[in-house]
Amino acid sequence: MEKHNTKINQIISLLQKEYPNTRTALTFSNPLELLVAVILSAQCTDALVNKITPALFARFRTASEYANADINELETLIYSSGFYRNKAKNIQGAARLIAENFGGSVPDNMKDMLTLPGVARKTANVVLYNAFGKREGIAVDTHVKRLSRLLGLTEETNPDRIEKDLMTFVPLEYWGDITHLLIDHGRKVCIARRPQCSKCVLAPLCPSAIVTD
Repeated sequence: MEKHNTKINQIISLLQKEYPNTRTALTFSNPLELLVAVILSAQCTDALVNKITPALFARFRTASEYANADINELETLIYSSGFYRNKAKNIQGAARLIAENFGGSVPDNMKDMLTLPGVARKTANVVLYNAFGKREGIAVDTHVKRLSRLLGLTEETNPDRIEKDLMTFVPLEYWGDITHLLIDHGRKVCIARRPQCSKCVLAPLCPSAIVTD
């Protein structure tokens, strides 16, 4: 555990220098918009989501409007995100519960967030931190999962178990930023199909690094 504590502090320090302005890539102006954007981001790039959401957010502004939307119109607006029928169902279902059970406002705690359709811990963590500044866990997306394993921070493959491992040694103050730092690094350097280990600041700390002279 002590070894991991030292290592994670070094990792965070190095990545903060590489990505000093790290933040979510999703564009939003309120918690509801972020929730919708995160639901849309499943199996879809943040860049594409950001192209979809302006028209969507202009059309639907409140939980009640999403709840009462024509499902076909909603599906059409989010079609290019993929899995659009299931995403539309989850967005509308979550909006209905928000309107009925939470006064039209996205809940700001993990327990209530997890009652919403389409919301698991990853989505809840992203919304809680980026919309409310709350750290109740660590969002584990594909980049966080892959890099955590490559760096030897966990041997788990299940996102919830990876989150549990990370929460034991990542300082609470970094529970939100560690996700963004690993995502940035996964997108720019530790790329899944072509990792640039020779350019990676984490290579000396990474048991998976392949560095050639």
